[in-house]
Amino acid sequence: MIKIAVLGYGTIGSGVVEALDINKEVIKEHAGQDIEVKYVLDLRDFPGTPIESKLVHDYDVIVNDPEVDIVVEVMGGTHPAYEYAKAALEAGKSVATSNKALVAEYGPELIALAREKNLNFLFEASVGGGIPIIRPILRSLNVDTIHHITGILNGTTNYILTKMFEEGSTYEEALKDAQALGYAEADPTADVDGFDAARKIAILSSLIYGKTVNFQEITTEGIRNITDVDMKYAKALGKKIKLLGITYNIDGKIYSEVAPHMIDKKHMMYMVDDVMNGIETHGNLLGDTMFYGAGAGKLPTASAVVSDIIDEVKHLHVNIPIKWDAEPMVLEDHTKHWSKFFVRVDAECEEMKTCFKLEQLTKLDDYPDEYAIVTEELTFEEFYSKIEGNSHIRSIIQVK
Repeated sequence: MIKIAVLGYGTIGSGVVEALDINKEVIKEHAGQDIEVKYVLDLRDFPGTPIESKLVHDYDVIVNDPEVDIVVEVMGGTHPAYEYAKAALEAGKSVATSNKALVAEYGPELIALAREKNLNFLFEASVGGGIPIIRPILRSLNVDTIHHITGILNGTTNYILTKMFEEGSTYEEALKDAQALGYAEADPTADVDGFDAARKIAILSSLIYGKTVNFQEITTEGIRNITDVDMKYAKALGKKIKLLGITYNIDGKIYSEVAPHMIDKKHMMYMVDDVMNGIETHGNLLGDTMFYGAGAGKLPTASAVVSDIIDEVKHLHVNIPIKWDAEPMVLEDHTKHWSKFFVRVDAECEEMKTCFKLEQLTKLDDYPDEYAIVTEELTFEEFYSKIEGNSHIRSIIQVK
Protein backbone atom coordinates (compact mmCIF):
# COMPACT_ATOMS: atom_id res chain seq x y z
CA MET A 1 0.00 0.00 0.00
CA ILE A 2 1.43 3.37 -1.10
CA LYS A 3 0.13 6.46 0.63
CA ILE A 4 0.09 9.83 -1.07
CA ALA A 5 -0.90 13.40 -0.28
CA VAL A 6 -2.69 15.74 -2.69
CA LEU A 7 -1.93 19.46 -2.36
CA GLY A 8 -4.95 21.41 -3.54
CA TYR A 9 -8.53 20.21 -3.97
CA GLY A 10 -9.54 22.36 -6.91
CA THR A 11 -10.41 21.09 -10.37
CA ILE A 12 -7.27 19.00 -10.88
CA GLY A 13 -6.84 17.88 -7.27
CA SER A 14 -10.40 16.62 -7.03
CA GLY A 15 -9.92 14.98 -10.44
CA VAL A 16 -6.85 13.09 -9.18
CA VAL A 17 -8.77 11.79 -6.16
CA GLU A 18 -11.69 10.84 -8.40
CA ALA A 19 -9.49 9.13 -11.01
CA LEU A 20 -7.73 7.06 -8.34
CA ASP A 21 -11.15 5.85 -7.20
CA ILE A 22 -12.81 5.32 -10.62
CA ASN A 23 -9.94 3.27 -12.06
CA LYS A 24 -8.71 1.82 -8.78
CA GLU A 25 -8.26 -1.75 -10.03
CA VAL A 26 -6.61 -0.76 -13.32
CA ILE A 27 -4.24 1.57 -11.46
CA LYS A 28 -3.38 -1.15 -8.94
CA GLU A 29 -2.62 -3.55 -11.78
CA HIS A 30 -0.19 -1.11 -13.36
CA ALA A 31 1.35 0.17 -10.13
CA GLY A 32 1.66 -3.27 -8.57
CA GLN A 33 -0.03 -2.24 -5.35
CA ASP A 34 -2.86 -0.15 -3.91
CA ILE A 35 -2.55 3.64 -3.79
CA GLU A 36 -4.30 5.44 -0.95
CA VAL A 37 -4.85 9.18 -0.59
CA LYS A 38 -3.96 9.74 3.06
CA TYR A 39 -4.12 13.55 3.05
CA VAL A 40 -5.63 16.36 1.04
CA LEU A 41 -4.24 19.83 1.77
CA ASP A 42 -6.46 22.83 1.18
CA LEU A 43 -7.31 26.11 2.87
CA ARG A 44 -11.01 25.36 2.55
CA ASP A 45 -13.22 22.87 4.37
CA PHE A 46 -15.31 20.30 2.50
CA PRO A 47 -17.89 19.05 5.02
CA GLY A 48 -19.86 16.00 3.98
CA THR A 49 -17.48 15.05 1.17
CA PRO A 50 -15.43 11.84 0.89
CA ILE A 51 -12.21 13.73 1.61
CA GLU A 52 -13.44 15.39 4.82
CA SER A 53 -11.57 12.91 7.03
CA LYS A 54 -8.38 13.30 4.96
CA LEU A 55 -8.37 17.09 4.91
CA VAL A 56 -5.51 19.00 6.58
CA HIS A 57 -4.63 22.68 6.58
CA ASP A 58 -1.03 22.39 7.79
CA TYR A 59 1.57 21.15 5.29
CA ASP A 60 3.91 20.11 8.10
CA VAL A 61 1.51 17.25 8.88
CA ILE A 62 2.22 15.84 5.42
CA VAL A 63 5.93 16.52 5.09
CA ASN A 64 6.65 15.06 8.54
CA ASP A 65 4.62 11.87 8.02
CA PRO A 66 7.00 9.01 7.06
CA GLU A 67 4.07 6.98 5.66
CA VAL A 68 3.61 9.41 2.78
CA ASP A 69 5.80 8.39 -0.15
CA ILE A 70 4.44 10.70 -2.86
CA VAL A 71 3.23 14.30 -2.80
CA VAL A 72 0.97 15.47 -5.63
CA GLU A 73 1.18 19.24 -6.14
CA VAL A 74 -1.82 20.59 -8.05
CA MET A 75 -2.27 24.00 -6.42
CA GLY A 76 -0.91 26.07 -9.29
CA GLY A 77 1.31 29.15 -9.14
CA THR A 78 4.92 29.17 -8.00
CA HIS A 79 4.55 29.94 -4.29
CA PRO A 80 4.08 28.10 -2.01
CA ALA A 81 4.13 25.28 -4.60
CA TYR A 82 7.91 25.53 -4.97
CA GLU A 83 8.55 25.52 -1.23
CA TYR A 84 6.20 22.55 -0.74
CA ALA A 85 7.70 20.52 -3.60
CA LYS A 86 11.25 21.18 -2.42
CA ALA A 87 10.38 20.30 1.19
CA ALA A 88 8.78 17.04 0.05
CA LEU A 89 11.87 15.99 -1.90
CA GLU A 90 14.14 16.91 1.00
CA ALA A 91 11.95 14.78 3.26
CA GLY A 92 12.37 11.75 0.97
CA LYS A 93 9.06 11.97 -0.91
CA SER A 94 8.70 11.97 -4.69
CA VAL A 95 6.60 14.72 -6.28
CA ALA A 96 4.15 14.68 -9.20
CA THR A 97 2.76 17.99 -10.46
CA SER A 98 0.58 19.49 -13.18
CA ASN A 99 1.92 22.98 -12.48
CA LYS A 100 3.56 24.46 -15.61
CA ALA A 101 4.51 27.68 -13.79
CA LEU A 102 6.41 25.67 -11.18
CA VAL A 103 8.09 23.44 -13.78
CA ALA A 104 9.03 26.28 -16.14
CA GLU A 105 10.66 28.30 -13.36
CA TYR A 106 12.07 25.67 -11.00
CA GLY A 107 12.13 22.47 -13.07
CA PRO A 108 15.92 21.96 -13.31
CA GLU A 109 16.46 22.63 -9.60
CA LEU A 110 13.77 20.19 -8.50
CA ILE A 111 14.86 17.57 -11.04
CA ALA A 112 18.44 17.83 -9.71
CA LEU A 113 17.26 17.57 -6.10
CA ALA A 114 15.18 14.49 -6.94
CA ARG A 115 18.21 12.93 -8.64
CA GLU A 116 20.39 13.67 -5.60
CA LYS A 117 17.83 12.11 -3.25
CA ASN A 118 17.16 9.12 -5.53
CA LEU A 119 13.55 10.24 -5.89
CA ASN A 120 11.44 11.57 -8.75
CA PHE A 121 9.97 14.89 -9.79
CA LEU A 122 7.53 14.19 -12.64
CA PHE A 123 5.33 16.63 -14.54
CA GLU A 124 3.57 14.97 -17.48
CA ALA A 125 0.41 17.05 -16.98
CA SER A 126 2.26 20.39 -17.09
CA VAL A 127 2.10 20.47 -20.91
CA GLY A 128 -0.87 19.35 -22.97
CA GLY A 129 -3.10 18.34 -20.06
CA GLY A 130 -4.03 14.73 -20.70
CA ILE A 131 -1.93 14.41 -23.88
CA PRO A 132 1.13 12.23 -23.29
CA ILE A 133 4.06 14.33 -24.54
CA ILE A 134 6.68 14.62 -21.75
CA ARG A 135 7.14 10.86 -21.41
CA PRO A 136 7.35 10.28 -25.19
CA ILE A 137 10.01 12.99 -25.52
CA LEU A 138 12.05 11.52 -22.67
CA ARG A 139 11.68 7.86 -23.64
CA SER A 140 10.17 7.15 -27.04
CA LEU A 141 11.80 9.99 -29.01
CA ASN A 142 15.10 10.07 -27.15
CA VAL A 143 16.86 8.35 -30.07
CA ASP A 144 15.91 11.20 -32.42
CA THR A 145 17.44 14.61 -32.73
CA ILE A 146 14.30 16.72 -32.58
CA HIS A 147 14.64 19.67 -34.94
CA HIS A 148 11.41 21.41 -34.09
CA ILE A 149 8.24 21.31 -32.03
CA THR A 150 5.08 23.16 -32.97
CA GLY A 151 2.02 23.16 -30.75
CA ILE A 152 -1.40 24.53 -30.01
CA LEU A 153 -0.75 24.53 -26.29
CA ASN A 154 -3.60 26.60 -24.86
CA GLY A 155 -7.20 25.44 -25.11
CA THR A 156 -8.68 28.81 -24.12
CA THR A 157 -7.13 30.72 -26.99
CA ASN A 158 -7.84 27.89 -29.41
CA TYR A 159 -11.51 27.98 -28.40
CA ILE A 160 -11.66 31.76 -28.89
CA LEU A 161 -10.00 31.61 -32.31
CA THR A 162 -12.22 28.70 -33.40
CA LYS A 163 -15.38 30.57 -32.40
CA MET A 164 -14.20 33.69 -34.23
CA PHE A 165 -13.45 31.65 -37.35
CA GLU A 166 -16.59 29.51 -37.41
CA GLU A 167 -19.18 31.99 -36.12
CA GLY A 168 -17.75 35.37 -37.10
CA SER A 169 -17.58 36.47 -33.46
CA THR A 170 -15.40 39.36 -32.42
CA TYR A 171 -12.52 38.67 -30.04
CA GLU A 172 -14.46 40.31 -27.20
CA GLU A 173 -17.58 38.20 -27.85
CA ALA A 174 -15.61 34.95 -28.07
CA LEU A 175 -13.69 35.73 -24.88
CA LYS A 176 -16.91 36.47 -23.01
CA ASP A 177 -18.33 33.15 -24.18
CA ALA A 178 -15.17 31.31 -23.11
CA GLN A 179 -15.44 32.88 -19.66
CA ALA A 180 -19.10 31.93 -19.35
CA LEU A 181 -18.21 28.30 -20.15
CA GLY A 182 -15.35 28.28 -17.65
CA TYR A 183 -12.63 27.97 -20.31
CA ALA A 184 -11.21 31.42 -19.54
CA GLU A 185 -10.51 33.04 -16.18
CA ALA A 186 -11.98 36.38 -15.13
CA ASP A 187 -8.47 37.70 -15.77
CA PRO A 188 -7.51 35.90 -19.00
CA THR A 189 -4.08 37.55 -19.34
CA ALA A 190 -1.96 34.39 -19.00
CA ASP A 191 -3.92 32.70 -21.79
CA VAL A 192 -4.73 35.44 -24.30
CA ASP A 193 -1.33 37.17 -24.06
CA GLY A 194 0.46 33.88 -24.72
CA PHE A 195 2.27 33.50 -21.38
CA ASP A 196 0.75 30.09 -20.64
CA ALA A 197 1.84 28.76 -24.03
CA ALA A 198 5.29 30.31 -23.57
CA ARG A 199 5.82 28.39 -20.32
CA LYS A 200 4.78 25.16 -22.01
CA ILE A 201 7.00 25.55 -25.08
CA ALA A 202 9.84 26.49 -22.72
CA ILE A 203 9.37 23.18 -20.87
CA LEU A 204 9.32 21.16 -24.10
CA SER A 205 12.33 23.06 -25.45
CA SER A 206 14.29 22.47 -22.26
CA LEU A 207 13.61 18.75 -22.45
CA ILE A 208 14.72 18.33 -26.07
CA TYR A 209 17.82 20.52 -25.71
CA GLY A 210 18.74 19.38 -22.19
CA LYS A 211 19.36 22.96 -21.06
CA THR A 212 17.07 25.58 -19.57
CA VAL A 213 15.03 27.70 -21.95
CA ASN A 214 13.78 30.70 -19.98
CA PHE A 215 10.15 31.31 -20.91
CA GLN A 216 10.64 35.03 -20.27
CA GLU A 217 13.16 35.16 -23.13
CA ILE A 218 10.76 33.62 -25.65
CA THR A 219 9.30 36.10 -28.13
CA THR A 220 5.63 36.08 -27.16
CA GLU A 221 2.57 37.57 -28.82
CA GLY A 222 -1.01 36.77 -27.85
CA ILE A 223 -4.34 36.97 -29.66
CA ARG A 224 -5.83 40.26 -28.41
CA ASN A 225 -5.17 41.98 -31.75
CA ILE A 226 -6.79 39.29 -33.90
CA THR A 227 -10.07 40.57 -35.34
CA ASP A 228 -13.11 39.07 -37.01
CA VAL A 229 -11.97 40.83 -40.19
CA ASP A 230 -8.65 38.94 -40.04
CA MET A 231 -10.67 35.74 -39.83
CA LYS A 232 -12.63 36.63 -42.98
CA TYR A 233 -9.38 37.11 -44.87
CA ALA A 234 -8.09 33.81 -43.50
CA LYS A 235 -11.19 32.05 -44.86
CA ALA A 236 -10.77 33.73 -48.23
CA LEU A 237 -7.16 32.51 -48.33
CA GLY A 238 -8.13 28.96 -47.31
CA LYS A 239 -6.39 29.32 -43.96
CA LYS A 240 -7.10 29.41 -40.22
CA ILE A 241 -5.45 31.49 -37.50
CA LYS A 242 -3.93 29.54 -34.61
CA LEU A 243 -1.79 30.55 -31.64
CA LEU A 244 1.32 28.40 -32.01
CA GLY A 245 4.18 27.73 -29.63
CA ILE A 246 7.25 26.90 -31.70
CA THR A 247 10.86 25.93 -31.09
CA TYR A 248 13.33 25.37 -33.94
CA ASN A 249 16.87 24.09 -34.14
CA ILE A 250 18.27 25.43 -37.41
CA ASP A 251 21.93 24.53 -37.90
CA GLY A 252 22.49 24.62 -34.17
CA LYS A 253 20.76 27.98 -33.73
CA ILE A 254 17.72 27.85 -31.44
CA TYR A 255 14.67 30.00 -32.13
CA SER A 256 11.54 29.96 -29.99
CA GLU A 257 8.32 31.94 -30.11
CA VAL A 258 4.62 32.07 -29.32
CA ALA A 259 2.51 33.94 -31.85
CA PRO A 260 -0.63 33.76 -34.00
CA HIS A 261 -0.05 32.16 -37.41
CA MET A 262 -2.15 31.70 -40.51
CA ILE A 263 -1.93 28.04 -41.53
CA ASP A 264 -3.45 26.09 -44.42
CA LYS A 265 -4.93 22.61 -44.66
CA LYS A 266 -1.53 20.99 -45.18
CA HIS A 267 -0.43 22.06 -41.69
CA MET A 268 -0.86 19.43 -38.98
CA MET A 269 -2.50 21.95 -36.64
CA TYR A 270 -5.22 22.98 -39.11
CA MET A 271 -7.84 20.55 -37.77
CA VAL A 272 -7.08 21.16 -34.08
CA ASP A 273 -10.13 23.19 -33.08
CA ASP A 274 -12.20 24.19 -30.07
CA VAL A 275 -10.47 23.55 -26.70
CA MET A 276 -8.30 20.74 -28.04
CA ASN A 277 -4.50 20.84 -28.11
CA GLY A 278 -2.09 19.46 -30.68
CA ILE A 279 1.68 19.02 -30.58
CA GLU A 280 3.87 18.14 -33.57
CA THR A 281 7.47 17.01 -33.28
CA HIS A 282 9.95 16.54 -36.10
CA GLY A 283 12.94 14.28 -35.55
CA ASN A 284 15.78 13.32 -37.84
CA LEU A 285 14.86 9.61 -37.71
CA LEU A 286 11.11 9.42 -37.15
CA GLY A 287 10.13 12.55 -39.04
CA ASP A 288 6.78 14.14 -38.14
CA THR A 289 4.76 12.90 -35.17
CA MET A 290 1.44 14.32 -34.00
CA PHE A 291 0.01 14.26 -30.48
CA TYR A 292 -3.63 15.34 -30.15
CA GLY A 293 -6.15 15.44 -27.34
CA ALA A 294 -7.69 17.29 -24.42
CA GLY A 295 -5.16 19.86 -23.27
CA ALA A 296 -7.03 20.69 -20.10
CA GLY A 297 -10.00 19.58 -18.03
CA LYS A 298 -10.50 17.80 -14.77
CA LEU A 299 -10.18 14.12 -15.65
CA PRO A 300 -7.92 14.38 -18.75
CA THR A 301 -5.32 16.31 -16.73
CA ALA A 302 -5.83 14.07 -13.71
CA SER A 303 -5.12 11.02 -15.89
CA ALA A 304 -1.67 12.42 -16.72
CA VAL A 305 -0.98 13.17 -13.04
CA VAL A 306 -2.00 9.65 -12.04
CA SER A 307 0.27 8.19 -14.73
CA ASP A 308 3.15 10.00 -13.00
CA ILE A 309 2.03 8.65 -9.63
CA ILE A 310 2.10 5.11 -11.05
CA ASP A 311 5.61 5.68 -12.40
CA GLU A 312 6.76 6.91 -9.01
CA VAL A 313 5.20 3.94 -7.24
CA LYS A 314 7.04 1.60 -9.61
CA HIS A 315 10.28 3.51 -9.04
CA LEU A 316 10.22 4.13 -5.29
CA HIS A 317 13.66 5.49 -4.37
CA VAL A 318 14.88 4.81 -7.91
CA ASN A 319 15.44 7.98 -9.94
CA ILE A 320 14.04 8.11 -13.48
CA PRO A 321 16.67 10.11 -15.43
CA ILE A 322 15.53 13.43 -16.89
CA LYS A 323 18.12 15.40 -18.84
CA TRP A 324 17.36 19.02 -18.08
CA ASP A 325 20.26 21.01 -16.66
CA ALA A 326 20.20 24.49 -15.15
CA GLU A 327 22.65 25.75 -17.77
CA PRO A 328 20.78 28.37 -19.82
CA MET A 329 20.07 27.79 -23.49
CA VAL A 330 20.89 30.90 -25.47
CA LEU A 331 18.10 31.73 -27.92
CA GLU A 332 18.96 33.33 -31.23
CA ASP A 333 17.86 36.86 -32.05
CA HIS A 334 14.28 36.45 -33.22
CA THR A 335 14.65 39.20 -35.82
CA LYS A 336 17.01 36.90 -37.74
CA HIS A 337 14.34 34.22 -38.12
CA TRP A 338 12.34 33.79 -41.34
CA SER A 339 8.61 33.92 -42.02
CA LYS A 340 5.97 34.95 -44.52
CA PHE A 341 3.63 37.72 -43.41
CA PHE A 342 -0.05 38.52 -43.91
CA VAL A 343 -0.57 42.31 -43.92
CA ARG A 344 -3.84 44.24 -44.07
CA VAL A 345 -3.42 47.74 -45.47
CA ASP A 346 -5.53 50.84 -46.19
CA ALA A 347 -6.55 50.86 -49.85
CA GLU A 348 -4.91 54.26 -50.40
CA CYS A 349 -1.50 52.75 -49.58
CA GLU A 350 -0.25 51.41 -52.93
CA GLU A 351 3.39 51.07 -51.89
CA MET A 352 2.81 47.77 -50.06
CA LYS A 353 2.10 46.14 -53.43
CA THR A 354 5.57 46.96 -54.68
CA CYS A 355 7.94 46.78 -51.71
CA PHE A 356 7.52 42.99 -51.37
CA LYS A 357 7.56 40.05 -53.73
CA LEU A 358 3.92 39.14 -53.21
CA GLU A 359 2.68 35.57 -52.90
CA GLN A 360 -0.94 36.75 -52.78
CA LEU A 361 -2.97 39.95 -52.96
CA THR A 362 -6.54 39.75 -51.71
CA LYS A 363 -9.51 42.13 -51.52
CA LEU A 364 -12.85 41.43 -49.85
CA ASP A 365 -16.03 42.98 -51.24
CA ASP A 366 -17.22 43.85 -47.73
CA TYR A 367 -14.09 45.94 -47.07
CA PRO A 368 -13.41 48.13 -50.13
CA ASP A 369 -11.26 50.53 -48.10
CA GLU A 370 -8.48 47.97 -47.61
CA TYR A 371 -6.63 45.05 -49.11
CA ALA A 372 -4.30 42.33 -47.84
CA ILE A 373 -1.05 40.84 -49.04
CA VAL A 374 0.98 37.74 -48.23
CA THR A 375 4.68 38.42 -48.57
CA GLU A 376 7.50 36.19 -49.67
CA GLU A 377 9.58 34.58 -46.93
CA LEU A 378 12.01 37.02 -45.35
CA THR A 379 13.54 37.74 -41.96
CA PHE A 380 11.66 39.72 -39.34
CA GLU A 381 14.42 42.31 -39.55
CA GLU A 382 13.96 42.70 -43.29
CA PHE A 383 10.17 42.78 -43.03
CA TYR A 384 10.00 45.45 -40.35
CA SER A 385 12.61 47.58 -42.07
CA LYS A 386 10.36 47.65 -45.17
CA ILE A 387 7.25 48.76 -43.25
CA GLU A 388 8.95 51.16 -40.84
CA GLY A 389 6.92 54.33 -40.43
CA ASN A 390 3.94 53.02 -42.42
CA SER A 391 0.78 54.21 -40.67
CA HIS A 392 -1.61 52.48 -43.07
CA ILE A 393 -1.13 48.93 -41.72
CA ARG A 394 -4.13 47.45 -39.90
CA SER A 395 -2.94 43.94 -39.12
CA ILE A 396 0.17 41.71 -39.33
CA ILE A 397 0.08 37.94 -38.85
CA GLN A 398 2.76 35.36 -39.60
CA VAL A 399 1.96 32.81 -42.31
CA LYS A 400 3.06 29.17 -42.34
